Amino acid sequence: MNYVYEENKIYSKNEDGLLLGEVTFPARDEKRVNIDHVYVDMSLRGQGIASDLMLMAYEYIKEKGLLIIAKCPYAISWFKKHEEYQDIVINVKTKR
Repeated sequence: MNYVYEENKIYSKNEDGLLLGEVTFPARDEKRVNIDHVYVDMSLRGQGIASDLMLMAYEYIKEKGLLIIAKCPYAISWFKKHEEYQDIVINVKTKR
């Protein structure tokens, strides 16, 4: 899949323009973004695409020097399972 990076989202569409997957992270303020939505088309679910999108979002947001507030239930769950990516997450902590 080819992904398009925009200021507040990462997504992929097929050749017909159908949205295949996306993660959105609108700005909350100058230093923080909310990961508020992770979507994968039904035909592609169960293949790890949502997790890939989360990792891409994390890396992109970290590169920008921003902090994350996870609002989407999937994002919260993903960060709880991946403690190694909680360094820039404000509201989800599972570390000791």
